[in-house]
Amino acid sequence: MTHDLSRRWQLLAIVLVIGFLIWLLAPVLMPFAVAGMLAYLGDPLADRLERLGMNRTWAVSVVFFVLVLLLIGALLLLVPLISDQVGNLIHNLPHYVDWFQNTALPWVQRKLSLDPDAFDTSRLMAAIRAHIGSIGAVATTVLGTVSRSSLGAVMWLTNVVLVPVVAFYLLRDWDRLIAYIDSVLPRSVQPTVAHLARESDAVLGAFVRGQLLVMLGLGIFYGVSLTLVGLSVGPLIGMVAGLLSFVPYLGFMVGFGAAIIAALVQYGDWAHPLMVCGVFVVGQLLEGYVLVPKLVGDKIGLHPVAVIFAVLAGGYLFGFLGVLLALPAASVIVVLLRYLLERYRLSELYTQPGADDPAIAEVDVTVDTPEGSAQGSAAVPVEHPAGGDGPP
Repeated sequence: MTHDLSRRWQLLAIVLVIGFLIWLLAPVLMPFAVAGMLAYLGDPLADRLERLGMNRTWAVSVVFFVLVLLLIGALLLLVPLISDQVGNLIHNLPHYVDWFQNTALPWVQRKLSLDPDAFDTSRLMAAIRAHIGSIGAVATTVLGTVSRSSLGAVMWLTNVVLVPVVAFYLLRDWDRLIAYIDSVLPRSVQPTVAHLARESDAVLGAFVRGQLLVMLGLGIFYGVSLTLVGLSVGPLIGMVAGLLSFVPYLGFMVGFGAAIIAALVQYGDWAHPLMVCGVFVVGQLLEGYVLVPKLVGDKIGLHPVAVIFAVLAGGYLFGFLGVLLALPAASVIVVLLRYLLERYRLSELYTQPGADDPAIAEVDVTVDTPEGSAQGSAAVPVEHPAGGDGPP
């Protein structure tokens, strides 16, 4: 018993030291975390190419080349599109302000019978107008700050160079790294850790690969559909709705609200808002009955509140790195919690019955009948221990 307790304390100390080092080195782990995610995404394709007869280096080179092409293509496609959409939004922002001030706010005041002076819109409108011109200069300011800070520029360039280099070597040696980690695990916990790792890999595969495809699919669907409806900022709203869809219903609510406002401001009729409603109804059906069941499945099991908490907690503890890794880490934690729950249910703490509590042995328990309130409730007396006095 003493030896087993000592071994458990040693394992706990190792886990705590590793966790402390990760927390301490969080500011420099960003390129390695991104590279590890890229390697994880590319490993199944590299394994498949190996089974087709390629050696590991050639297979990794092909996968790496495809990933680089996809990344460059996405940047070439998205950067001009986002730039045009942001410029369009800034150009139309005075129209949104005017609609809010002269249409939406008076309607709310009439419907809720509010005092017209309850909202002091003059200062709000003045602040918005004062900052409209500065919004377009945000990118220029950021780039200027980076260029003036030689250390920041060097760190940024270092990260840009490190990510593909580290991703290539991690992808090439992925199987050997996994085998090495498995070989150095304590033999007493190796079967359990290997089982949890396989289950975590299934959950992560469902989330990382599946959810990214769901986000991409929804972003393309909403962007194209809202553009066909005629919204000038449709692609931007679609991209935002797709990116936020990793939190259930958040992408829908944000995209739907923004698209309705854009349709009302741009057209001022009811036909286009109705078409926007149809787009998001179809999008929800597509997400709930096609994309998520086919690409993600039900392996993750994260509640929407848990998703929001994981993102906020990750950002608070580790900054942007924590936000990046929050949901994958949360999905692995779910696997560990399920395992701990099963261990708890098999332990004596859960299965061993306790002694009768004298404080509740004298109390009659009232149990509702399954038939409902029409049948009333039945009082079920609790048998008292032999020799004890019953209630008066």
